[in-house]
Amino acid sequence: MAASAQVASGWDVGAPASRAARPARLCQRHQLGSCGGGQRQRSSKKGGEETGPNPTDRSKPGSKRHILVDANGIPLSLRISPTNRHDSKLLETLVDAVPAIRQCAGRPRRRPAKLHADKGYDFAHCRRALRQRAIIPRIARRGVESSERLGRHRWVVERTLVWFARFRRIAVRYERRADIFTAFHHIAASLICWRFVQRWFCQAL
Repeated sequence: MAASAQVASGWDVGAPASRAARPARLCQRHQLGSCGGGQRQRSSKKGGEETGPNPTDRSKPGSKRHILVDANGIPLSLRISPTNRHDSKLLETLVDAVPAIRQCAGRPRRRPAKLHADKGYDFAHCRRALRQRAIIPRIARRGVESSERLGRHRWVVERTLVWFARFRRIAVRYERRADIFTAFHHIAASLICWRFVQRWFCQAL
């Protein structure tokens, strides 16, 4: 407990602001979402929950993360799957896992008006699932769109995946239990969201 007290004493909220902060400018971009997956993490041990042979790494066991973000890159939902499971199979799970998000006016939203995704989701059942949820699909088409450019909106989710990869605790999977590994991802997502909050308040002051 002594060590915990020393850590707690290091936190300081600082002096109060001279004036109230303006509302964060988030309202104009809430109707856009991006979905991405396929970022693989090698497992340091054989076996474990939600692991599978990595087709790009000599069939070594590993997992990969799938995330859905808003237009700013804030993670809204996250799932872990074996590396040999196709990205498209997690689309409906990711969309349905988005929590209710408060807007500047009106009811909290649970689903975006449009969803951008890469070619890994270019299937009829993915588009059908989104339309059933009143979401307009914006999915890159295989054989039509170039893979060299991520597009105007889809690069946002790739940037967020890079942010997740910077957390060394989840860059390589050490946990055999999937719930513990997922919990570390939720902590990383919380830190990413907190950095957005800090940036908005700094801009508002």
